[in-house]
Amino acid sequence: MYEPSFPSPFVVHEDGTNSPLAHQIVISKLTIELGVLYYHRRAISLMPLPETPLGEGPGHQVPDVLLFDNEAQLTRIVIEVAQPRSANRDLHKIINLIEDDDYGILEGFVYNYYSGEWLRYCKGDGGVATGSSFSSLMNVDLGPMI
Repeated sequence: MYEPSFPSPFVVHEDGTNSPLAHQIVISKLTIELGVLYYHRRAISLMPLPETPLGEGPGHQVPDVLLFDNEAQLTRIVIEVAQPRSANRDLHKIINLIEDDDYGILEGFVYNYYSGEWLRYCKGDGGVATGSSFSSLMNVDLGPMI
């Protein structure tokens, strides 16, 4: 007899569904703080968007937070919120997105919410990230936002 199988509600999917509360809180804090800088203070020129695909249609990466240049119609910064087991994978994903130049991304960050550590990668860094939360594109330190 056929019995349908249903995915466990505790499986973490690549699209971010079922992400832990701590992960979602970091995304929320970053989006709110960057949103204040963009919408209210007009201190940055990039629009923050949570969990938004890099392109239209299926098959595009979905970073936790992206910062979008409305004028150029390009994503310029991506931020991934990670745990120790996913931080290296997220960093490699960001490096590939930046160096492949498919979306116009110039800067990327990985934030490990367990350790509080930040990694930053910029186009042309030769595959080596630095331990920094400072965005040179926006002239903003992301660290205090969390």
